[in-house]
Amino acid sequence: MAATSQKLVFAGTPEFAAQHLKALLDDGHHDIVAVYTQPDRPAGRGKKPRPSPVKQLAEQAGITVYQPLNFKDQADRDALAALGADLMIVVAYGLILPQAVLDIPRLGCVNVHASLLPRWRGAAPIQRAIEAGDSETGVTIMQMAAGLDTGDMLRKVHCDIGPHDTSASLHNRLAEMGGPALIDAINQLASGTAQPEVQDDALSNYAAKIDKQEGEINWQRSAAEIDRQIRAFIPFPVCYTSVGEDRLRVWQAEPTSGDGSPGEILSCDKHGIVIACGEGALRLLSLQLPNARQMAVADVLNGHAARFSVGTVLGAT
Repeated sequence: MAATSQKLVFAGTPEFAAQHLKALLDDGHHDIVAVYTQPDRPAGRGKKPRPSPVKQLAEQAGITVYQPLNFKDQADRDALAALGADLMIVVAYGLILPQAVLDIPRLGCVNVHASLLPRWRGAAPIQRAIEAGDSETGVTIMQMAAGLDTGDMLRKVHCDIGPHDTSASLHNRLAEMGGPALIDAINQLASGTAQPEVQDDALSNYAAKIDKQEGEINWQRSAAEIDRQIRAFIPFPVCYTSVGEDRLRVWQAEPTSGDGSPGEILSCDKHGIVIACGEGALRLLSLQLPNARQMAVADVLNGHAARFSVGTVLGAT
């Protein structure tokens, strides 16, 4: 069945959202009449206002961009209503939309969420899935409701989580999967063939926003838990510990065998630095010292081997 053309409004901000906007533009079956995104924020060393990835893509495509702080002002809601959209697509927009906004488009608002709902609701579903040791995740397309990621589900696609996946690698796979799933859901809504599925609230967990302090490694935890923590927090905030008075960022590690006091260096060579954990041990493979770039352990040891002698305890104050 050929897709029925609709007037769409797209709302999103980061790269994940921009990839979904690109999928809609490449599909070419719908008229994107406007794009909403967060106001330009200071970024980079110069802290100059920088447009979001969604804004950059929209401007390249010649689409009108709106950047309200929120929708509390009636004038902003009136401007949205004046667009006469059939449907509003919301992907990592960064604003909680009130019911008055959700009701404006003819077919309501649809959200793309990077989790197999209702498993992880909230701001950081990719990170929390890895951190918790989930074996799979995915993308859910849902009809938006007033609650936090509580709306009826329109389409779900599944994705395995591998033992070496980071939030960065998983983000990229989910972004690729989400576009086709979104287009399918839009076409089903347009044709009247959508079959919404109610979420089971009892199966939900809250994926809280990531706090920088969560990146600190507690070596009392098991090697498996710390490994998941490290992978979950790449590229942000990146897990860290201390070596002496310096902060050491850990970019890559792997569980291994070993026994010793938590945080103790058990062995150290070009293949990795083995650290005792509360259960098992962790081999550090890629590190970053202060004012230095991320490097493989072999390169770190070329100039700093004395700092990682066997028996040294990481995280000690």
